[in-house]
Amino acid sequence: MRCEVIRVPASAPHDMKGVRALVEAGRLKPDEVIAVLGKTEGNGCVNDFTRGYAVSAFRAYMEEAVGKSAAHISYVMSGGTEGVLTPHFTIMSRSLEATETSSPDEKSLAIGVAHTRDFEPEEIGRMTQLQLVSEAVLEAMREAGIERAADVHFVQVKCPLLTTDVIHEAERQGKDVVTEDTYKSMGYSRGASALGVALALGEVDGASLTDEDICQSWDKFSSVASTSAGSELACCEVIVFGNASGANGPFFIEHEVMQDAIDGDALRRIIDKHPDAELVQVLAKAEADPSGFVRERRHTMLNDSDINHTRHARAVVGGVLAYVCGDPMIYVSGGAEHQGPAGGGPVAAIFKRANNDQ
Repeated sequence: MRCEVIRVPASAPHDMKGVRALVEAGRLKPDEVIAVLGKTEGNGCVNDFTRGYAVSAFRAYMEEAVGKSAAHISYVMSGGTEGVLTPHFTIMSRSLEATETSSPDEKSLAIGVAHTRDFEPEEIGRMTQLQLVSEAVLEAMREAGIERAADVHFVQVKCPLLTTDVIHEAERQGKDVVTEDTYKSMGYSRGASALGVALALGEVDGASLTDEDICQSWDKFSSVASTSAGSELACCEVIVFGNASGANGPFFIEHEVMQDAIDGDALRRIIDKHPDAELVQVLAKAEADPSGFVRERRHTMLNDSDINHTRHARAVVGGVLAYVCGDPMIYVSGGAEHQGPAGGGPVAAIFKRANNDQ
């Protein structure tokens, strides 16, 4: 297996010009694409339709380019490019072509995808979602050939949320939903998905988990989970990034955990370990510290009635990490419930080994 990662900037959520140019230049084979991560320039909240717009445009183009249905491709669009963050797409491809680009004693990037079934409204943000995400993570690991949890460095989950119409219909049927606040439903869905990742990778004790832990027990978290909620899907799409001995090629991934929103040293430590490798992409989560403080200094992100705290957090973390790596075209997603310690979050870096012409 050989996995590759390519970034392409976007002038709008539906902009396929850069993707088309890659295909025409022979740098991207449409039939090998397995997943797309996007940063779109919406508000990242419940009514951010740039996510669905981007998915629709990408799906239409890929089906045209492949010449048949491309239903196997996972699309994860994260809204919100506040501050200096650049709207873009990160395209992941996978082939079975044998290569000699890595030595037998080093592992290379492996990517696996899976998805859950569609959720009922009353299941979102609760143990059912958590358990099904856990199963999907394990399925994606098997598909990628990743044998150890320690070799998983980032797990991206796109999860559903509750809209007003869905909530009203559930109430009409006598079903109880986790919250009647659509914005809060994003947090519950992200939190349940993140704990599902933690369960799959052995980061939490599944026997002790209950519905009450979701978005309450902040000491329970995953160090590699990144979850993003949207109204454009009813299931959870899961993309697992790791390294595997059965993978080939020059790409590899590592991660660290940011302890707070300004912990740029976490990314710097990863980069400093690989001075001869090319940094291809940075993937990270951003969160406003629920305590209301960052390094004993008060912040107002949680009290701002004009701008949601997730938007503040994306701008801060995006700026910090862009400074460290020298590039604002990075993937930073807001809302890190159970994704890293409270107020912090995972950060991963994908590299390409030097002295490789492919």
